[in-house]
This record gives sequence, C-alpha cells and structure tokens, in this order.
Amino acid sequence: LDARTATEFGTLRAYVSMYGDSSNGDASGFTMDNAYIQWGGLTAGRLTSNFDIFTGQAFIGVVNRDWSDVTVNQVAYTAAFGNGFSATIALEDRSSRETTGSVAGGGVVNYGGTRAPDVVAALGISQGWGSAQLSGVLHQVYPDAAANANNNGGEDEMGFAVGGGVVVNLPMVTPGSNIFFQGFYGDGAMAYISTFGGVADSNGSGDTSTGYSLSAGAYIQATSTIGLALDGSYLDVDAAAGLNDVSRYAIDGSVQWEPVSGFVMGADVGYANTDYDTVGDQDELKFGVRMQRTF
Repeated sequence: LDARTATEFGTLRAYVSMYGDSSNGDASGFTMDNAYIQWGGLTAGRLTSNFDIFTGQAFIGVVNRDWSDVTVNQVAYTAAFGNGFSATIALEDRSSRETTGSVAGGGVVNYGGTRAPDVVAALGISQGWGSAQLSGVLHQVYPDAAANANNNGGEDEMGFAVGGGVVVNLPMVTPGSNIFFQGFYGDGAMAYISTFGGVADSNGSGDTSTGYSLSAGAYIQATSTIGLALDGSYLDVDAAAGLNDVSRYAIDGSVQWEPVSGFVMGADVGYANTDYDTVGDQDELKFGVRMQRTF
C-alpha cells in the first residue's frame, strides 16, 4: 500500500509492505516489513535504518555479508539542500542492535534493557553519476549486571559506529550497471558493522569490542532481461576481554532473468568462512532460487 496526498507542507505519504514465509515442516511466519508515514522531511514508523548505506547486489543473498542492514522503528527528519544533497537526523529503536555473547570459561553477556534510543546522523548525495553517504551513530551499551557471567559489573559505556560508501553507475558498460564500495568501524556497536552478530558489544565490565568491515560489489545488466551480480565482504573484530575475536569473509553471486516486466526468476550461490579465536573455522555454502512477481 502506497498512498500519497499533496499538501502545502509537502507530500503526505503512508506506506505499508508485508510478507509471509514458510520453511521445512509446518513452520511459517508473517512479517510487517515496512510501515511508515512521511510528511515533508519528517518520517515516523518502521523502515530501513538511516545508518545503512548499501545492502547488496545479489538477487537473494543466501549468506550474510558483513554490513549494516536492519529495519527498525524510528523517527527521523531529512533536510534536502538541492543538487542531490541531504542530511538526516534520527532516533531509532536499538533493540535489534544489541549483540550479546558467551564469555570464555562459561556464562553470557546480556543487555540490561533499553534506556535510550540510538541517535543516527547521515549525510548523502545522489546525482547522475551515482550516490554516496556518510553515517554515524551513538549507541548506549547497558549491561545486565545480575545476569552477566560471574555477575561481574554493569558499567555503562557509549558505543559508536561510523561508515561511508559510494555507488558508481556504469552507463558506459550498460544502462543499469553499477559498482559499490563501503566500509564501517564500530566500538561497542557491532551490529552497525555487520548483521553476523557473533560478538557481544562488551564484556559487561566496561570493556567494549571494536571492529571494522569492508565490502564491495557489482551489478551488470548483461542484456535487457538478464542481470549478473556479485558482492563480498570482510569483517575483523577485536573482541572485549574474555570474548572470542572473529574474522569473517563472505561472497555471494547471482543471475536473474526478467522475461516479463515485474516477473523475475533467479539463482544465487554464496560462501562464507568465519574464524573464531578459540573455536576455529566454520564454513557456509548455500544455494537458493527465487521467483518474484512485483505489482
């Protein structure tokens, strides 16, 4: 549902998208994907985080690549300056950005609840050549002292993350083709550098995890109906004391065919390797196919 009305303060828009899925056996689910209201530069509701920059070229994305890609409840204001420049400030629900984990020797590190939303800011430009964005966030790290491993503290910390990315259009190859590059750095805000979620934001005693991720990808419109995509990422996390350091790389590629406008069929294959400091390597190899009708 996408309803729009022109007003003297700008377009008033209400948007809702939902989907259902099922897996092996009788497991099924229903998800409110997006639901928000926009009025001029003001946005309120559930939609993609303003911190996110680019979330992949692959048709399905069967393995997680390491970047920020989260849908959250939020209130945001975007100011458009002309010539494609814009700035956004937002308060976002942090619950999906709280990463927890296990401590060496047993026990876990949990959050003590949500005291404050994450504060997100972004600067962007979108023009004929492509687009670029710089993002930043402040994220409160609030450990649960009673539930944490060994009951060892509950010191609050202020985590943060920054990121930057660029998408460059390649009309000299074919219309619709492009490449992207992006990178993120986080301290006590690991969910802003990766959706992997394998390392806690802190050890519950005032020491936070730090890390970075780098990613790149390309989409080539091979013919008027066939598209080829490839993207990959690298993640490196220096975990807080007592937690496992992690390094990870992932690559995902796909081919898609659109024989009729709005109807796409595609196949996707991906591989990822995750190396934990004290556990060793874990490999993923996945394949998927999808048929999609958009109307």
